[in-house]
Amino acid sequence: MQPLSGGDERTMAPATSKGIINQTSNHSVDQTVEKLKNILQSKGVTLFAMVDHSGEAEKAGMKMRSTKLLIFGSPKAGTPLMQARPSIAIDLPLKMLVWEDDQGKVWISYNSSDYLKERHGLPQDLLQNIAIVETLASKAGE
Repeated sequence: MQPLSGGDERTMAPATSKGIINQTSNHSVDQTVEKLKNILQSKGVTLFAMVDHSGEAEKAGMKMRSTKLLIFGSPKAGTPLMQARPSIAIDLPLKMLVWEDDQGKVWISYNSSDYLKERHGLPQDLLQNIAIVETLASKAGE
């Protein structure tokens, strides 16, 4: 992992991860999720669902480290993308995974907007419609 300015760590996962960016959070999984929810709400972005993977595992009698997936977006941002490249609908709404590793470090993982651009052949002028995910991750991890 390479430290970036501001003290965050951000890493592009190995090529086998296909464009997933992993960024550290300075908070617990639950605190990071709450920060993300508040940021989404303040920006008028809809939180469509939150999947508590670790909570569901516990209900099934299994243990896993805290892991939660947020699914969010905005029809005003997503619709032009899907109009231009219908295949991107498989990657929309956007997703952000907040999880704890074996050392207790919390991570925020998401698909790189450049990866999604390349995967779906998105026009450059529409890239800002999904680039918000990077800002969200940075703010939630602070």
